[in-house]
Amino acid sequence: MASSQPRVFAALVPVSSGSCGDEKLAGAGKQTSAELKIPLREVQVTGNAELSCPPDLAAVSISVSSSKESANDVKNSVSRRVEYILQTLRQHGVKEADTVVTKYMQRVDDIYIMEAEVRVMFSDFDKMQSVRSVLLEKLDKSVCVGVPQFAHSPECLSIMRRRVSVAAVENARLKASEMCCILGQGLGRPLLVREEESREWSGGGDTPLMLQQRAGLITLTVSSRMFVTFELRHKDSRDLDSKI
Repeated sequence: MASSQPRVFAALVPVSSGSCGDEKLAGAGKQTSAELKIPLREVQVTGNAELSCPPDLAAVSISVSSSKESANDVKNSVSRRVEYILQTLRQHGVKEADTVVTKYMQRVDDIYIMEAEVRVMFSDFDKMQSVRSVLLEKLDKSVCVGVPQFAHSPECLSIMRRRVSVAAVENARLKASEMCCILGQGLGRPLLVREEESREWSGGGDTPLMLQQRAGLITLTVSSRMFVTFELRHKDSRDLDSKI
């Protein structure tokens, strides 16, 4: 988690006292007590935060193709390989809901061509590597095991966005507290919280690397800039409140 130096604005309004204040009250006429209240003192802070997270999902496509003179032969050829792939997935504990199978057959002259794709979504990257290794070793060239495509789940994105916003507000509060110490004031309640900017970006590339390195390349970074206004209090206001 990293943050940049926030912008800080402070407004200090002195309390009127003495005979000058009495003269103003005497000439107020029909002014209400609300109109005579001392203006609210505040400190305004802009805080930033960033949060990075690696992907938590990986999709792998496994394609099977075959061409035969008989429609039944091409179907059987593809079905045997697809069934072996599905059996391997079950043995590794992959849920059926995370697997999608599609098949397509066409005829070119007197030859039947059939293609099938098994698309699997993994949340366990070690399990994914084990499955890919088995399929690459056991199946022939008619089966192509694709390179994993990494992504972030909606749940992961939602958690990241919430955390970075909270972190930006916390950074703003810490900076405002430090400013109050310099000014000899106390930090009061928050009066306004507004997100001024939110950005998301990820790395990427087509360079062939190890799976862990590829995952790192698409690490997602989320940033947030929050504008917060706090009430500015006298440093001993809490002590005064407790005595009343």
